[in-house]
Amino acid sequence: MCGRYTLLADELEILQEFGIDQPIDDYQPSYNVAPGQNVLAIIHDGKQKRAGYLRWGLVPSWANDAKIGYKMINARSETAHEKPSFKRLMARKRCLIVADSFYEWKRHDGEKQPKRIQLGDRELFAFAGLWDKWEQDDKKLFTCTILTKAANDFMQAIHHRMPIILPKDKEDAWIEAGSQSPTEAYHFLTSLETDDLQAYDVASYVNSAKNNDDMCIAPLA
Repeated sequence: MCGRYTLLADELEILQEFGIDQPIDDYQPSYNVAPGQNVLAIIHDGKQKRAGYLRWGLVPSWANDAKIGYKMINARSETAHEKPSFKRLMARKRCLIVADSFYEWKRHDGEKQPKRIQLGDRELFAFAGLWDKWEQDDKKLFTCTILTKAANDFMQAIHHRMPIILPKDKEDAWIEAGSQSPTEAYHFLTSLETDDLQAYDVASYVNSAKNNDDMCIAPLA
C-alpha cells in the first residue's frame, strides 16, 4: 500500500522534470503527505500536460457520500480494470502523482518501524494514479487514488504491497490523451519494470500526519 509520502523538490525542479509549461498554483513541499490532503498531480487535458492539486482519497463520481474517499486512498492494480469504482478511470482518467519518497512501516517484534523509501537513481518520480470529479449540490471535488501492486523482492522484507512507481520513460504514456480500454491500461502496468529502491529507518515522529518538518526524514542513529 501507500499511505504517506514526501515531496520536497522546489517548483522549478518539478516543472523541468515533468515538462510542465505553466506554474503550479500554491505549490508547497511536504515532508509528510497524508490521505485527505491535496496532492500534486499531473494530467493530460488533450492538448498539454497540466499540474495541479487533487484530494488524496478517491470519491467516484457516482458516490452518495464524499467520506468514501478515506477508504479509497489506494487501488489494487490487479483488479482496478474490473472494479466499478476504477474501471472507467483506468480507461480515461489516469494521472501522475508526484513524489520523491514514500514511507512504509515494517512489523518487527510486535512493533512497526517506519522507513523512508527512495529511488536509487533519481529523486523525483511519479506514482501511477487515477482521478475523478465528484459533484453534489454546490460541492465539487477532484480526487485521486494511488495504484499499488504486490511487493518486489526489495519491498517484501518491509511490506507485501507497494505503490506503482512509473519508469521515467513511461510517465507520458500513462497519461497520454485518448482512451485505452481498462484491460489495455492493466496490461501496461503489468509490463513495467521496477526501479531500484533504497530505504532507511526514521523515527515514529512521522506517524502523526500533524508533523511536517525535516525530523520526519531524519535517519535514526
